[in-house]
Amino acid sequence: MKIIILGAGQVGSSVAANLVSEANDITVVDLKPHLLRELQDRFDLRTLEGHGAHPDVLLRAGAEDADMIVAVTNSDETNMVACQVAYTLFHTPTKIARVRSQGFLDHPELFSAEALPIDVHISPEQLVTDHIMRLIENPGALQVQDFANGRVRLVAVKAYHGGPLVGHELRTLYDHMPDVDARVAAIYRQDRVIQPEGNTVIEADDEVFFIAAPKHIRAVMSELRRLEKPYKRLIFAGSGNIGTRLASALERNYRVKVIERDLDRCKRIAEDLERTIVLQGDAADEELLIEENVENTDVFCAVTNDDEANILSAMLAKRLGARKVMALINRSAYVDLVQGGPIDVAISPQQATIGSLLKHVRRGDVVEVHSLRRGAAEAIEAIAHGDASSSKVVGNTIESINLPQGTNIGAIVRGDEVIIAHHDTVIESEDHVILFLQDKRRVSEVEQLFQVAVTFL
Repeated sequence: MKIIILGAGQVGSSVAANLVSEANDITVVDLKPHLLRELQDRFDLRTLEGHGAHPDVLLRAGAEDADMIVAVTNSDETNMVACQVAYTLFHTPTKIARVRSQGFLDHPELFSAEALPIDVHISPEQLVTDHIMRLIENPGALQVQDFANGRVRLVAVKAYHGGPLVGHELRTLYDHMPDVDARVAAIYRQDRVIQPEGNTVIEADDEVFFIAAPKHIRAVMSELRRLEKPYKRLIFAGSGNIGTRLASALERNYRVKVIERDLDRCKRIAEDLERTIVLQGDAADEELLIEENVENTDVFCAVTNDDEANILSAMLAKRLGARKVMALINRSAYVDLVQGGPIDVAISPQQATIGSLLKHVRRGDVVEVHSLRRGAAEAIEAIAHGDASSSKVVGNTIESINLPQGTNIGAIVRGDEVIIAHHDTVIESEDHVILFLQDKRRVSEVEQLFQVAVTFL
């Protein structure tokens, strides 16, 4: 696929890194030559210096025969105009734009062929907000990803010593909970992947990914660790787009405080928020945190636009007694450093964003993609089409499908029914199939499985 990426910042570079590894023809456009040089030194792609919304720049980037344009510059206006130019002059089939301003997002009628011809608008801030909210709603989870419009969830949890399943074979999960249907999709032990089998023994500190319907998640988590009480008291450091959205969405059901350094911004958001306590100050100020009873806080979440400030304030909050701390971290190298240390959850905006883009690049009918394990693994929701003669999956039991190594089918959604996958489950046409890939480099093999033969009508 020929893809033009506008913007070589953190989002654009992470998109390029993910897509270039899948044999796509990538061109990255940006006004800053040093960012382009860094990308060209790291990856096999083409770069072009220029303004991404200008017709002559898009022409030189190859827009005449491009399959997709991904506009992820820091300017909403540039991204939207670039999609308009690509549509009007070059008839680009798929146009994706990063749109951050809530003012635009409040008017979905803007994003149509009659107005702004943008096929997909993504808001990294909203995706990160949704990600954090799912973590708060599922205490103890490291990651929670939705499939089939929320009817199935993939949850990552760290197994703790003393959990009923820890030290026992995986098959005993079903003995403990005969009425709960769930499937373990993958186990990571000290960054080494373990293929889950019935006789696999769960060890303390294993990172376990399982798939279940939302109503069964707490029951499965209780087998792997001591079940945490629901969160009540939340502190958010930073009142940017993410912090304000989180406070607005959660203030009716939780006791929420927001710490913001800028006095004028404090005044503005205090007027917009109804029940949230807005505090002016530095989130890394020890006296302020002690004064605000951080030791009684269930979740301290640092979401400023400064990685270092987020890391330091979260570490300080943890040392002062906060029950769970999360930090928003843009630099991937920092994510690897802090995850699993004093900071319970490191949140990467790039990982939250990349899945919403990848589902439009995947071949076959892929409706959902989540990038996991810092991009090494992937979870996919694909729709099975065709019949037994034209499809490699339809009409077959799961055990008879030639899945790539390290790939599991975790669940099937058939209409309104959620079916946790077993070896003898038969896949039917139009089933939504949830797959976990331990190695995302195998994704092309999965795509081929779900492509229908050309003879199918």
